[in-house]
Amino acid sequence: MDTAALKALIRSQDEQLCAHAAEIERLKLLLARLQRIQFGRKSEKLEREIQQLELQLKDLEESAAENQQRAEHKLPEAAAAIFASATRKPGRGPLPDHLPRQTEMHRPVADNCPECGGELRQLGEDISEILEYVPARFKVIRHVRPKLSCRKCDVIVQAAAPSRPIERGLAGPGLLAHVLVSKYADHQPLYRQAEMYAREGVELERSTLADWVGRSTELLAPLNDALRQYVMSASKLHADDTPVPVLAPGTGKTKLGRLWTYVRDDRPAGDSAPAAVWFAYSPDRKGEHPHRHLASFAGTLQADAYAGFNRLYDSGRIREAACWAHVRRKFFDIHQAHASPIASEAIQRIGQLYAIESEIRGRSAEERQQARHTRARPLCNSAAGMVQNNTHPGLQEIRDRGCHRLYARALAGACVLLR
Repeated sequence: MDTAALKALIRSQDEQLCAHAAEIERLKLLLARLQRIQFGRKSEKLEREIQQLELQLKDLEESAAENQQRAEHKLPEAAAAIFASATRKPGRGPLPDHLPRQTEMHRPVADNCPECGGELRQLGEDISEILEYVPARFKVIRHVRPKLSCRKCDVIVQAAAPSRPIERGLAGPGLLAHVLVSKYADHQPLYRQAEMYAREGVELERSTLADWVGRSTELLAPLNDALRQYVMSASKLHADDTPVPVLAPGTGKTKLGRLWTYVRDDRPAGDSAPAAVWFAYSPDRKGEHPHRHLASFAGTLQADAYAGFNRLYDSGRIREAACWAHVRRKFFDIHQAHASPIASEAIQRIGQLYAIESEIRGRSAEERQQARHTRARPLCNSAAGMVQNNTHPGLQEIRDRGCHRLYARALAGACVLLR
């Protein structure tokens, strides 16, 4: 194959790959937009569209990789190397150093020169690496405790049985950890885990796995208590809640529970204490739950304008720091829907405050206080009357959506902190 034909073939394959890459990026963008629109109760039509796009995106990515491999096989060895370097995906770094290496030496078949029969000496070597996976496997640990008897008095001596995570249970600590991580970190339901284990020849009923999970919560209770105590000992917390679908036994349906999140993280304020988060579940969103969770906390609480938090601020033990992120989210929704100039101005003002905080993040308390007094305080003072005094027709929708209340509370809290 001459050079011109080779270049033409490479150019053609490159164009096809670029077209596939562009289509993949377009579908990713469209998929992201649809997922952003999808909020609250899912629309069946929107859900089907997202699933179809995900399948189409997967097919395109697999097709792009297959086309590249097919093109490399069609070319001569030297041309394939050129083509591979020209179409190599950017950003592919070396394999991690912490992974164990297994070296396989590939020596020439003959020890002498294939041309003249002379002796060969080493000139150098080429090294390439591939990433391989060793499947996880089960193993059985047999605990053998010999019984010994005294020749004089017939006393029987035997070592005590080793402790087990679950009394008289078959699961070792490693297996329990794997089940929990697979369920809560990798989102693998227990029935699916049972199917995966069955492929390895180990039959574990879903009821057995569920019992292990329940027993493991008892084992982890001291760790959970210590984590809660550490989080609640902070002087500032961020609190939020999110809906969680929970199976309703006997109905064949799901109901909405709540997962409450309490975050301790003062690293942006220059604190060296480790960040931590404590989760708590409740079957509903009643205000009694955060009131009970924060019974031992005293300090500043950053949260949204959920009415269930209001009781916490009555005694003065907890001081409110309204969350700008929740304020901005409502203004952003209105701006996206109606291009409201008031919402756009509010987003810009909040962005200016964000920029100041980003610049002073991690500095000492004195530096942050000075920057906030000289730069953030004038912004808050000028913004305080924007919603209160504005008579723009679009202001009514902002009040209806709760932005007015959130904005006023956030500004009031900021002004108090900046005095």
